[in-house]
Amino acid sequence: MTTASALWRRLDTPGHDACRLFQDSTGWRLEGKAVFRHDDGSPAALEYGVACDRRWHASQGYVRGWLGVKPVEFAIARTWEGMWALNGAVVPEVGNCIDVDFGFTPATNLIQLRRLALEVGKAADAPAAWFDVSERTLVFLPQRYERRSESTYWYESPNAGYEALLEAAPNGFVRRYPGLWEMEP
Repeated sequence: MTTASALWRRLDTPGHDACRLFQDSTGWRLEGKAVFRHDDGSPAALEYGVACDRRWHASQGYVRGWLGVKPVEFAIARTWEGMWALNGAVVPEVGNCIDVDFGFTPATNLIQLRRLALEVGKAADAPAAWFDVSERTLVFLPQRYERRSESTYWYESPNAGYEALLEAAPNGFVRRYPGLWEMEP
């Protein structure tokens, strides 16, 4: 059953992203499609998904499509040892991460916000296994969220050199991601 959906406009380059969240018998599923101008100026079209258990702990994800003329197909999964693997190859440096974050979409922030369920005035670190589609790598990404009001979160990602006040919509998706994304009305 679909519980929420969103459509964003990209602000730093032409593009859009559409996503839906639904619940099934094992937990939560996030699915979406992003179409945008890639870093090198070529068009990109990516389909993505993340599966989480009932506690919002990510267990697997995928990204497939194309960047310019290059095909993209990646599977990200937590192994039985609790480590993360990218296309079957274990990536030890992200083994303790609960979340998977895709750098080309604002959709995956919903998973962290729902899992953390911060009260106003509270903050938490939420390091993620971050998939960089340009580099085709899965890396450790330190992140911190501080809930400032019912709908705003101060977000810091020092490795990415980004910090901003994110605004969440009532459905839990990020509505405004300053300089990068804005939800369409």
